Amino acid sequence: MIKRLPVGSLRLGMFITDLNNDWIPHNQEKRRGFIRRDETIAGIQKLGAQYVYIDTAKGLDSNDAEPAFEVDRKNEAALQTAAESAPSDIKSRALDEEMGRAREVHNQAQSMVDNLMQDVKLGKAVDVAPIHDLAHDLKESVFSNPNALSALGRIREKDNYLLEHSVNLSVLMSVFGKGLGLSHEIMEQIIVGALLHDIGKILTPDEILHKPGKLSEREFQVMKEHVAHSRDILMNSEGVGELTLLTAAEHHERLDGTGYPAGLTGEEISRYGRMAAIADVYDAITADRVYHKGITPTQGLKRLLEWSGDHLDPSLVREFIRCIGIYPVGTVVLLESAKLGVVMETNPEDQRLPVLRVFYNTQFRQLIPIERLDLAAPGTQDQIVKAIDPRDHNLDVRRVMSL
Repeated sequence: MIKRLPVGSLRLGMFITDLNNDWIPHNQEKRRGFIRRDETIAGIQKLGAQYVYIDTAKGLDSNDAEPAFEVDRKNEAALQTAAESAPSDIKSRALDEEMGRAREVHNQAQSMVDNLMQDVKLGKAVDVAPIHDLAHDLKESVFSNPNALSALGRIREKDNYLLEHSVNLSVLMSVFGKGLGLSHEIMEQIIVGALLHDIGKILTPDEILHKPGKLSEREFQVMKEHVAHSRDILMNSEGVGELTLLTAAEHHERLDGTGYPAGLTGEEISRYGRMAAIADVYDAITADRVYHKGITPTQGLKRLLEWSGDHLDPSLVREFIRCIGIYPVGTVVLLESAKLGVVMETNPEDQRLPVLRVFYNTQFRQLIPIERLDLAAPGTQDQIVKAIDPRDHNLDVRRVMSL
């Protein structure tokens, strides 16, 4: 049986299945295997994880261990509680109407961030004025219909992760900020910070940045320097606001001090840094990368709940879930009809009743003509049973979402 165990209860002879530390980007420590040495336990404790997962069928058990299904049940209950929160998303334009502008803004954002990174690599000064204009357009698209940019963020390629992650983080921070009722001025500052939060990675050697295998300790330390590079670049650029700098400089800080570059704790981390940490982790763990297979959006939300308190701000995690919904755009769900649908629009009145594109019949194991299904529409009989991983059915939903 798979169980979650406090790291303080680890013993020789246990079998690790998951170090439960995916919030550490680029971390590629061995995640599975027997514990045969005390040094291994000490090394795991240094990673900062409060809990790990063990397989009691392959190694020793512990009275301190909790079955993984029970952990998941609690997280699912927390998600459902979040679904009862007040709506955060009021749309002024239909998805089809907003998609054209959203696609233009999304493409422009990737191109602009790429150009800025190349300027930094060549030693040129960073001109953030165009980024502020872009932040305004991105914010306006989110206020019109956040589902458009959110959908584009799920149609991604792992080989273009760096640029897509920067743009996706800006979208998530926009939705987050809108749901929290932040002013337009503050929102534009944190959007700029999100767009430029990884600009320092252009100074990271390519052989480390794009290494598909495990990073050595030295390489991992070099990788972590990108945050300080981003901070320094922005500090020396004209027109960069304080909140932009905090968003970029603190997105890898953690409440318990295990983050970097400053090892800040608790309230030492600004609200915007704590917001960025949540959105950054969520986007990173739900994306396919060279060295990491992304988990589903719903699994990602459950992980955020699990890491709340120790690493991520628990109240802001709950707000984040309220803002993006318990079934975020791009989530694939199983319906009572045995069909699969991908979430295209969240529901501002009831998070449990999104708008779907239904595309697959699990009973007959075949694709079906795509149809739009609004679960909140009068007379709709179908309901969501659960969120699923489309890879379990060998499905790639990017085509369905891009139609």
